[in-house]
Amino acid sequence: MAKLLLLQTSHLTSPLHRSAVTAILSVPKPFPIPSPLSRLPFRRHSLRGPLALSSSSSLREPSRNFSAQAFDSSSSEAKTGDEKEQRLEKDGKENDSEVKVNSEAVKISDEVYPSGEFQFEKPGLWKTFVVKLRMLVALPWERVRKGSVLTMKLRGQISDQLKSRFSSGLSLPQICENFVKAAYDPRISGVYLHIDSLNCGWAKIEEIRRHILDFRKSGKFIVAYVPVCREKEYYLACACEEIYAPPSAYFSLFGFTVQASFIRGVLDKVGIEPQVERIGKYKSAGDQLIRKTMSKENCEMLTALLDNIYGTWVDEVSSAKGKERENVVEFINEGVFQIEKLKTDGWITDIQYDDEVISMLKDRLGVQKDKILSLVDYRKYCKVRKWTLGLLGGKDQIALIRASGSISRVRGPLSSPGSGIVGEQLIEKIRSVRESKRYKAAIIRIDSPGGDALASDLMWREIRLLAESKPVVASMSDLAASGGYYMAMAANTIVAENLTLTGSIGVVTGECHFCSNSN
Repeated sequence: MAKLLLLQTSHLTSPLHRSAVTAILSVPKPFPIPSPLSRLPFRRHSLRGPLALSSSSSLREPSRNFSAQAFDSSSSEAKTGDEKEQRLEKDGKENDSEVKVNSEAVKISDEVYPSGEFQFEKPGLWKTFVVKLRMLVALPWERVRKGSVLTMKLRGQISDQLKSRFSSGLSLPQICENFVKAAYDPRISGVYLHIDSLNCGWAKIEEIRRHILDFRKSGKFIVAYVPVCREKEYYLACACEEIYAPPSAYFSLFGFTVQASFIRGVLDKVGIEPQVERIGKYKSAGDQLIRKTMSKENCEMLTALLDNIYGTWVDEVSSAKGKERENVVEFINEGVFQIEKLKTDGWITDIQYDDEVISMLKDRLGVQKDKILSLVDYRKYCKVRKWTLGLLGGKDQIALIRASGSISRVRGPLSSPGSGIVGEQLIEKIRSVRESKRYKAAIIRIDSPGGDALASDLMWREIRLLAESKPVVASMSDLAASGGYYMAMAANTIVAENLTLTGSIGVVTGECHFCSNSN
């Protein structure tokens, strides 16, 4: 039996900002989940596909009303239908608010959740004085020259895990934290972003973009330099005040595609017969082995995902550049981009090399030509503590448990640390948080395609026990599919990015047989 739990908002508004989680935790109202997924007694609604992207019709909604609804792909619709209709009829007397799900009215609660909209508050005189004193006693690696520019090179993979000083690659939490610190740091005058080829999901791109927009509320400048630009890179760059590119820049805004590979034909030729059993109409895992072409359901699902990403991209670029939606569609459909025309049409600010942009920033900040502009690297600025800038919260602490990668029950002999979610290790962390009096609430940060069903169920149980004693919020990053979503169901509240891939509810198993009569 496969079921999907969805959190819906009135008017299908955009998902909660990550900073709203603390406010949510302060007034939790958990919905009851008394038993595992297979025993949830909710009415069935048909889904367009297992992988769903949160949709948004208003990206600036001040508040959101959430309610928990469940979708069951089993055949128990007739049994639970009457009970669901009675509940909707009863709730309708108390709350007239409703949303449509496949032409059916679904009531939603009156509980108002905070939007999480970032509000920049200028520090007062006392706080400014305290921060200056802390900077005087700051550690040597925390010291930054006044009037400095924070530089960050966004390129390649972006992990949802924290990175140590010896680790390579970028860390999403540290990138976002740097934006927040730079907004309040009186020593930082602005941010200079180098945006190159990115290899991460759209939810991470969206979160970084939101922090760029939040940083701009501080009144400081932020400019982007894009030598190589595709859809993800431009989606980030257009959130900045200015976009610069060299004369030889590569702009490849050709639209969005998706593809799938199938090896059934190869397996037939070498005498291997794959046998796959699945539960769930849209469960596409295993298609690569048993099919030669894409199934109708998989095509429907991938088309829906592409439409959502494309629509969000066009809307956000249109809003950022102040252009009509039709102009953005025409722009991306041209296919061939000359750098001069991009400047003339207003898609970029100017054509300049990196050294020319730095010279422009020197003039803007009043730095003499014979002086060097003070640039602070991303890694160095990660060492600046929030305490130094007066950004620490109160005494109550919230535990943040990160779950990234494929799910396995125990660590394999060849697996490296941090390569995935190991069930027994994550369970130990959850238990320590539950037993500790130090933590008042917990956030489960999920970025996982799923994996071992047993491990997912065991982690679900531990999260459920934690949620019975403390408020728990499940926060979804790029991906929270299959077992990754199963884990999230045990939390009191589930939040996701607008472009988070979530769902893929179902079960799949299989094996391969060697045929003796093969050629």
